[in-house]
Amino acid sequence: MDRRSFLLGAAGAAALPLAAPASAQGATRLLKFIPQADVAVVDPIVTTAYVSRHHGYLIYDTLYGVDNEFKPQPQMAEGHAVEDGGRRVTITLRQGLKFHDGEPVRARDAVASVKRWAARDAMGQAIMAVLDDLVVEDDRKFSFRLKKPFALLIDALAKPASPVCFIMREQIANSDPNTPIRDNIGSGPFRFAASERVPGSLLVYEKFTDYVPRSNGTPEFTSGPKVVNFDRVEWHVIPDASTAAAALQSGEMDWWEQPTADLLPRLSRMRNVVVEQYDRTGLMALVRFNHLHPPFNNPAIRRALLGAVNQADYMTAVIGTDKSMWREGVGFFPPGTPFASEVGLDVLTSPRDYDKVKRDLAAAGYKGEKVTLIAASDFPSLNALAQVCNDMLQKSGMNVDYVSTDWGSVVNRRANRNPPDQGGWNVFLTFFTGLDFFSPAGHLGLRGNGANAWFGWPTMPKLEELRQAWFDAPDLAAQQKIAAEIQEEAFREVPYLPAGQYFQPWSYRNNLTGVLKGLPMFWNVSKG
Repeated sequence: MDRRSFLLGAAGAAALPLAAPASAQGATRLLKFIPQADVAVVDPIVTTAYVSRHHGYLIYDTLYGVDNEFKPQPQMAEGHAVEDGGRRVTITLRQGLKFHDGEPVRARDAVASVKRWAARDAMGQAIMAVLDDLVVEDDRKFSFRLKKPFALLIDALAKPASPVCFIMREQIANSDPNTPIRDNIGSGPFRFAASERVPGSLLVYEKFTDYVPRSNGTPEFTSGPKVVNFDRVEWHVIPDASTAAAALQSGEMDWWEQPTADLLPRLSRMRNVVVEQYDRTGLMALVRFNHLHPPFNNPAIRRALLGAVNQADYMTAVIGTDKSMWREGVGFFPPGTPFASEVGLDVLTSPRDYDKVKRDLAAAGYKGEKVTLIAASDFPSLNALAQVCNDMLQKSGMNVDYVSTDWGSVVNRRANRNPPDQGGWNVFLTFFTGLDFFSPAGHLGLRGNGANAWFGWPTMPKLEELRQAWFDAPDLAAQQKIAAEIQEEAFREVPYLPAGQYFQPWSYRNNLTGVLKGLPMFWNVSKG
């Protein structure tokens, strides 16, 4: 793996599936997909929820994509030119790009979209810090004019880590980046059929017939020609795992994104079903604190809980006892990647002692304050993580208010900065792909930039200083040294608790071909 590759992260039984509308029933060009959860937020910029990102890839396009080696490749861009010693980068759009309403994609749409994305994204914010101006040159060209070269500019525009730099209409992209948009007009290979949406149950996407795929390259990950072989893609939200498995087995559904660990052996024995791992970077589980309100505005209380974390408990709950499917002893960067480090890991790997944790919490000033933990009951892997966390906090002597709700409510509530008794929260559980956490560049969980940070909003100046030093480091060895310092500081400040790494397979009917690995993408796929 070369240097550019690893810098990209730099991110009761349910009802049976709804029948397709009459116009789609019996169609041979219909794909039925079971997503990990409902799309609570259709704006993929204001949230890091992966289901919103996957929704975004259907209806929006990107300036650049990444291939199977995580290298950036032109997508909407025809190419780019670098001038003035790296301080001017001019991108030219491909000809023939259209939005779903028939309007051409222009450079001003790209400029507005980059600005909206950069306000929410860790790497985007780093670009803005060195940007003098972002200039529309003509309808197809725009330029980044930089104070100093930014070597990761194209990588940032290409990265599939959330949030992704999706290109939107200028009028839409000019909206407040902190307020979710409602109008999903993109230029991607599918249109969103919003009128057919049934919240908590169904989302529908229709082929955009005016989409022009790239004429060259090979479909890999998010790059290459996006050739659509379906007139219609339906997402059926099925929270009950047994119902989902039965629908896949019967052929009612074609593809299930996140089968649960207990059903993997059954699925693997099904003659007409394929089970495969799709993301070699794995998933990094974490316990996220709200740093704005007691008790976790106190770093000593956050540190005390490091001694309570048993990563094996979290991992077996979410993916089972097969240790080839998960890792413990995991810090803030994915094991086996260039910035992974042993620094500070003893705090997670030493013997667990809840009596000591209770003493440490008391010494840190914990006085029995209520801890509101918001848990996604309809998202099996997150529900499993939350139950382990609830048990861990209670064994540590904390007063837990366990709020079990749907994932959409968690997504909305975690954006609430009010105190827990006013609709806010103290703790939630989630995961990121290892790609998101590969390096300090796009690692949202390690940002300490206060109000502009990811949900939890920590203010940690030292982490921010180290991150900037990492960007300025002259070579890989220097970057690795700084990454180790970042991990050491993270174990001192504890922006979140690392809960381990696991590898999630998906399953699909064996009459599907052309399924690309990386994340659920609906181009290149065919059904025999």
